[in-house]
Amino acid sequence: MNELVCLDLPAGPSFVEQINRAWDMGDAVFPLDQRLPETLRQRVLDSVAPTVVVSASGERTKLPGRPTEPGDAVVVATSGSTGEPRGVVLTHTAIQASASATSARLGVTDADTWLACLPLSHVGGLSVVLRSILFGTAVQVAPSFSVDIYDSSARQGCTLVSLVSTALLRIDPSKYRKILLGGSPPPIQLPDNVVTTYGLTETGSGVVYDGRPLDGVDIRIVDQEIQLRCPMMMRQYRDGSSSLTTDGWLPTGDLGFFENELLCVSGRRSDLIVSGGENIWPHVVEQSLSTCDAIIDVCVTATVDPEWGQVVTAWVVSSNDRPSLKQLRDHVKETLPAFCAPRLLHFVDVIPRTSLGKPIRSLLKNT
Repeated sequence: MNELVCLDLPAGPSFVEQINRAWDMGDAVFPLDQRLPETLRQRVLDSVAPTVVVSASGERTKLPGRPTEPGDAVVVATSGSTGEPRGVVLTHTAIQASASATSARLGVTDADTWLACLPLSHVGGLSVVLRSILFGTAVQVAPSFSVDIYDSSARQGCTLVSLVSTALLRIDPSKYRKILLGGSPPPIQLPDNVVTTYGLTETGSGVVYDGRPLDGVDIRIVDQEIQLRCPMMMRQYRDGSSSLTTDGWLPTGDLGFFENELLCVSGRRSDLIVSGGENIWPHVVEQSLSTCDAIIDVCVTATVDPEWGQVVTAWVVSSNDRPSLKQLRDHVKETLPAFCAPRLLHFVDVIPRTSLGKPIRSLLKNT
C-alpha cells in the first residue's frame, strides 16, 4: 500500500528529510499547515485523509485514511479562500515537469541557492523545496519570512527566493538574483529582477512567468476565463473528483486576456463587482486606497444594492485618524473613474488573509 504521509512538523531540515524518506519508500507526502486552529486542522485532515502522521519528534502514527496511487508524490491543500480546503494530488511526473520548466526559465545553476521562506503547506513554498530535491540545488529552509531572515540568507549565499507582494515592499530586492512573486496582485512598479508568476495549486505552482507560459504550458481564453493545460497539472483531487475538461484543460475561474502576446490576469470571476453596468476589479480599488496615509490595510468587496446591483464596499484598518467615506471616495477619484469609488465603508481590526497574503473576501462579506 502506498501511504500518504502527513508531515505535521515545522519547516526545517527534518521536513526535507521526511520527504526524501517517504519518496524512497514509494509514498506521497502531505504538508500540514502548522498554524491551523484545531477545528480547521481536523477538517483538513478529514478531507485529505492521510494514512500516516509524522510529528516534529519523528513519531509516526497510523490513521484510517486512504492510500495513494503509484506515482503520486505530494498532496497539497488548496488555500480554502473560497470554500473548504481540497487536497490536490500531484504526481512525480508533474513536479518534475514543474521543476524542469521553472529552473530552465530562471537559468538555475550550481552557483544558485534557494531560500524557502513561504509556508511549506502551500504550493508556492513547497515547490521551492521540491525543485531543490529534484535538481540537487542548495536550499535554506526558514521557519517563516522576515526581513532579518531574508537579509541573513542573502549574506550566506542565497540567490533565489519566492515571496508575496507584502514581503516585497519590506526588503531590498537587489540582494537576490531572482525573486519570484505570486499569491496576490503585484505592485505596479517592480524591480527588473522580480518575476511575476501565475498558477494554481492544481498546476503545481506558477506556470506563467511575466505573462509568458513556461515550456510545455498551453493557455487559452474561453468566455474571458483563463484555461490552462500543462504537464505540471494535478492528477485529481483527493476525493477522486477533477476540474479538468475531457481533453485536459483546467478552467481556472480567473478572467484574463492577452495583450502584446502576454497573459494579463484581471482577477477571480467571483470577485468582479458589477455596479451600474460597470465592471470593477477589487484589487485595482485596493491599490488606490492603499496610498491613503490613514489606511493601514484594506480589502474591497461587493454589497448587493437594489439600485446599482452591487456597490463597492471598503473594509479598512486605519490609524486613529479615521478617514470619512467622502475622503476615501475623493481619494479614489484622483486615479480611477468615479464608479470605482466605494459607496460603503466598514472599519475592522484586521483584514483576514491567507498565509500568501490573499484577502479572504468571503469572511468579510459574512461579517
